[in-house]
Amino acid sequence: MNDRVLIRVEGAVAHVVLNRADKHNGMDFPMLDAMLAAQKKMRRNRQVRAIILSGDGPSFCSGLDFKTAMSQPVRTLLRATQLLWPFANQFQRWSVGWRKVGVPVIAVMHGNCFGAGLQLALGADIRICKPDAKLSLLEAKWGLVPDMGGIALLRELVPIDVAKELTFTGRVISGQEAQALGLVTHLSDDPMAHAQQLATEIATRSPDSVAAGKFLLQQAWLACDYLALRAERLWQRRVMGRANQRISLAREQARSKAGVDGTPQLKPFKSRQL
Repeated sequence: MNDRVLIRVEGAVAHVVLNRADKHNGMDFPMLDAMLAAQKKMRRNRQVRAIILSGDGPSFCSGLDFKTAMSQPVRTLLRATQLLWPFANQFQRWSVGWRKVGVPVIAVMHGNCFGAGLQLALGADIRICKPDAKLSLLEAKWGLVPDMGGIALLRELVPIDVAKELTFTGRVISGQEAQALGLVTHLSDDPMAHAQQLATEIATRSPDSVAAGKFLLQQAWLACDYLALRAERLWQRRVMGRANQRISLAREQARSKAGVDGTPQLKPFKSRQL
């Protein structure tokens, strides 16, 4: 991994930080490679309970750094051949790759969140945004379409007419407008503090339950009833009776008893198995 993306683990929470502040975290190829490496590292980490995805400096991510890309025509052309791949390419995994990580990913959005930046945030499970942030599917400006996983992710958040308008116009909207449309989960004047509080709350739950819940919802949300119900059964079988589910039961029993006897002693969860 290079220094375009930094990882800092504080207790049960990992911070994944875009580290190109002087360019408003514009995505270049080293940043793309570093993001994919960060996803791989987080998939393997069984101790982390939540991930906070943020950008250093004045913006979360201002999108693809076209100036840098165009200054490297051969390298850019070689990367563009990934459009011929019959499976998800590296550009698409920039965002959708976070869906394979078995912990909640919380995006902290501020400043410019354009193009690849917005699509990266859409790959998170929860988005916390400053009201005055600026968001846009900016690809129409360059005569392109969103192709870094954004369309697949938008399907879960907004009606198709909203997605079409955002795609056709490339219009810049505020964080407040984005929440009204369903693009962001929460507005906050201090989104990092909000994200920390939420990550801390999530960390009190069984890591296997949280991971299974994430994967279940992703599989079932747009599926037919038959497949959604099947997914429920399969994921319930994977968590029921396992160590962390037994610890969850013991914790609730301890809390119930503490209603009379005081603060309970809570047994720690095992490392995430799913």
